[in-house]
Amino acid sequence: MTSPVLDREHLARYTAGDAQLEAELFALLDQQIDSCVARLERTRDSRTWLEASHTLKGAAFGIGAMALGEACAALERARPDTALLEPLRQVAERTRAAMRAA
Repeated sequence: MTSPVLDREHLARYTAGDAQLEAELFALLDQQIDSCVARLERTRDSRTWLEASHTLKGAAFGIGAMALGEACAALERARPDTALLEPLRQVAERTRAAMRAA
């Protein structure tokens, strides 16, 4: 993936550089990662797979977690298959590390 893990300029357009707001958004994305990945791990249903990947994609792109958003977009186009989740887990961990560093 060539997209940034965390696009701080994108995020700043919505937070005006407010560190407290950024921290709140990071916490929400962290929760969304846990929730959506858990749903993806459990489901074999195409609709649930699409909803979970789409939800996480929107949350990621919304705060500038571009690489995570792209990974979710790829999952949206795929059939439910837990073997496809490892790349998502990896980019989710890089995203979490970038949020902690910010």
